[in-house]
Amino acid sequence: MVLTAALVAAAGAFAVTPAQAAACGGYVGLTFDDGPSSGNTPALLSALRQNGLRATMFNEGQYAAAYPAQVGAQVSAGMWVGNHSYTHPHLTQLGQAQVDSEISRTQQAIAAGGGGTPRLFRPPYGETNATVQAVASKYGLRQIIWDVDSQDWNGASVDAIVAANARLQNGQIILMHEWPANTRAAIPRIAQTLASRGLCAGMISPSTGRAVAPG
Repeated sequence: MVLTAALVAAAGAFAVTPAQAAACGGYVGLTFDDGPSSGNTPALLSALRQNGLRATMFNEGQYAAAYPAQVGAQVSAGMWVGNHSYTHPHLTQLGQAQVDSEISRTQQAIAAGGGGTPRLFRPPYGETNATVQAVASKYGLRQIIWDVDSQDWNGASVDAIVAANARLQNGQIILMHEWPANTRAAIPRIAQTLASRGLCAGMISPSTGRAVAPG
């Protein structure tokens, strides 16, 4: 009886509403940079799960190493984990060995935390060049920028963050961050907005770099 109750509770944690269960007319990539942390990650994951959303978490290696349990929590919550460098530097100003260190150490930190081996990489500030791309390719990483910038890092309001998500088209990706309170507050309305447009939160394909149905 206890086991049955636990299974029912676990199933309920991933339950979706009838609207979310309807056929998806397209998929978009919700992404959150700069995690994980002990303060913001649990609240963000809770909000995403409560609203039936999945997202790609672009983690910094230094934080993945400091909060390995939160990396595992991201995966347990159904999220995908990507590489966002180790210390968030301007990679285009670094030499190849430094870029390699930033990317390789992050791969290791995420794997050590239970996040698997990332296949997606987002360069800090969206800045890239041939050296950065070459190092990313060396580690089997697809470079992911974004189509829409939520501006949450720049103090965007909840309304503005919701409006930014409303601009997403099938296959597109939006930039958001773990730490802004307004971003977490916007999640229920983001879910409603996407559902009203027949869009679902999907995974980002390592092959094409576009949002697709979860595999």
